[in-house]
Amino acid sequence: MDLNLNGKVALVVASSQGLGRAIAEELVKEGANVMITSRDREKLQIVKQEIEQLGSGKVTYIKTDITNPEEIEQLIKATNEQFGKLDILINNAGGPPAGSFDSFADSDWQQAFELNLLSYIRMIKHALPLLRKQGGKIVNIASSSIKEPIPGLILSNTFRTAIVGLSKSLAQELAADHILVNTVAPGRIATDRITYLDEVNAKKQGITRVELEQKVKTTIPLGRYGTPEEFAKVVAFLASDGNTYMTGSTFLVDGGMVKAI
Repeated sequence: MDLNLNGKVALVVASSQGLGRAIAEELVKEGANVMITSRDREKLQIVKQEIEQLGSGKVTYIKTDITNPEEIEQLIKATNEQFGKLDILINNAGGPPAGSFDSFADSDWQQAFELNLLSYIRMIKHALPLLRKQGGKIVNIASSSIKEPIPGLILSNTFRTAIVGLSKSLAQELAADHILVNTVAPGRIATDRITYLDEVNAKKQGITRVELEQKVKTTIPLGRYGTPEEFAKVVAFLASDGNTYMTGSTFLVDGGMVKAI
């Protein structure tokens, strides 16, 4: 299938590693021009050099703290100045710390809110004037906790779920502007974030991370962790012209792990 991404312009947030990087790579392979961003300038320089070799799409970057509203505004402005338009916004952010309700202070909740929900809202707000010019796609990355809360991740469970409500509401409000909005939720995808969570849970259970990973795999019908590339292909499809009639939906990429209907 030709996704018709050649020449499209995409902004992929939190894209110097993990799922964000994998999505940027997939879009570049399909011919899209991609703005990558994170708080680590050195990583961005390396990622740009590596992924621009993968396809015909152009890659540029700007260092951005997505909890800073002024830097978000500058990011959108820089994307437009570099490429002259914006067709695709991929909202993404690193997960908040693991822990129980009693372990977090108000400041922890505020930080998680600003990183994992308010950054998405601000990014969309500033991107909309560009997206409205020709229509486009917004894909919000969440977590499998939107369907089945994950023990020990109350911050993520709270704010990732809110992303679904945001996406569903925006899908209705922006349909007239030909902007499609969807949510994609990863399960156990092999990234540094999952390694961190496995280490936390393994320590709690008094076992090694490898032993914990083997236990988790028994709960996944496909019997393995997913790869970032597998996740990225789903996002690329939703962001492409291959998707013309799906909006307001939530998609799990989890190997069948989540049991909720």
